[in-house]
Amino acid sequence: MKLMINHQTYYQYTAPAKNSIQYIKMMPQSNHHQQVQYWNISVPGENRIQKDQFDNVWMTANQRFEYSELMIMAQGVVEIDQNNAFGIDSNIDPIHFLQPTPFTAYTAEMLQFAQRYVPYVSVQNLRALATAILNEMPYLPASTTVMHTAIQSFEAKQGVCQDHSHVFIAMLKALAVPARYVSGYLFANDQAHLASHAWAEAFIDGQWHCFDVSNQLFQPNTHIYIAVGRDYWDVAPVRGVRSQGGIESMHSIVQVLAC
Repeated sequence: MKLMINHQTYYQYTAPAKNSIQYIKMMPQSNHHQQVQYWNISVPGENRIQKDQFDNVWMTANQRFEYSELMIMAQGVVEIDQNNAFGIDSNIDPIHFLQPTPFTAYTAEMLQFAQRYVPYVSVQNLRALATAILNEMPYLPASTTVMHTAIQSFEAKQGVCQDHSHVFIAMLKALAVPARYVSGYLFANDQAHLASHAWAEAFIDGQWHCFDVSNQLFQPNTHIYIAVGRDYWDVAPVRGVRSQGGIESMHSIVQVLAC
C-alpha cells in the first residue's frame, strides 16, 4: 500500500525568538517493511542530518535570526508491505530496551496488573495485556501531555497512544521483556487516530512484535516507522531550545492518505 503523508507543525511566539535550534526526527527510512519513495522536510535555517544511538535519522536546524512564527513541514510518499507481520529489524541489542527511564518506570500495582494477564511470556498473553490496558485506560484525546509518565497515566485511567505505549513498555520491563517505543504514522478510517502516532513493540523469540494498544492492532500493516527508542523522549518529532520568544503556542496538522 502506498501512502502520502503531509505533516505540518506551526509555532507562534508572543515576542521575537532568535538563536534557536530544533532536533527533528520526522524522517522515515527504507527497510523490509517500507520503501520511502520521496521525503522532504522544510524548515528555515541551517540544516544538518545525522543518526542517533538508535539509528534514527535526526535533522538539526538552526535559526540565527529573529522570527515570530515558524513552520516545519514534512511531506512524502512511502510504500508499506501489508504482509509484514513483524516490526523492523534493528542492529541495537534488545537488552538496551530494558533500560529504565523516568517515563517508563512502574509501580508494584502495575507489575501485579501485568502478571494477571501474563502468567508466562507469549505473544498471545501480551496481546491480552494490551487489551486490558486499553480497557483500564480508555483512549481520550487531549487527556494528557507529553510530560505524563507511565505511572501518572496508569493512575489517571485514561490517555492517548503515547500513554498506552509508555504503560505497556513499563509493564513489559517489569516482566523483563525488552520493549521499545515507536513513532510514526498510521493509516486508518478513524479520523481521531489519524495523526502522528506511537505504538510499542516487544522482543519475543527473536522478533519484534507490534502492539498498537490504542487501536488494538498487532501487525504493522497500516503503520509507517519513523523512529524507535526507549520512550517518547528518544523519538520526539521536534525538540528544541531558543532565546527569548515569550510564550510559545503550537499546533499541527497531519494527513495520511492512500495514493
